[in-house]
Amino acid sequence: MSRDTVKTIDGRVFELPTDEEDARITAAALADPDALPMTDEQLARMRPAREVLSPALYAALTGKGGRPKSATPKVFTGIRFDADVLAALKATGKGWQTRVNDAMREWVKTHSAA
Repeated sequence: MSRDTVKTIDGRVFELPTDEEDARITAAALADPDALPMTDEQLARMRPAREVLSPALYAALTGKGGRPKSATPKVFTGIRFDADVLAALKATGKGWQTRVNDAMREWVKTHSAA
């Protein structure tokens, strides 16, 4: 028997459940008292988060994630180290990349670019 499939934008393919499998899944979900479907009344009372949360909380929850902007932003670069050098740097523990940056800053101060 051929199964229906869906293809995602990135090319992944998923098999859809058969009608029988879908019925078993639905029955199992309905039997779970901690995961009952919402009633039409509950659905009708739902509002977008931006309407019920304070502006500050909404902004905190939906704002751009990641690190805060830095006064001295870092620039990504790829660099190759000998395996033993990299192992020794990593062995110094968390923050080793920051320490390498600091060491390079000191080296740049003492060496002319000319």
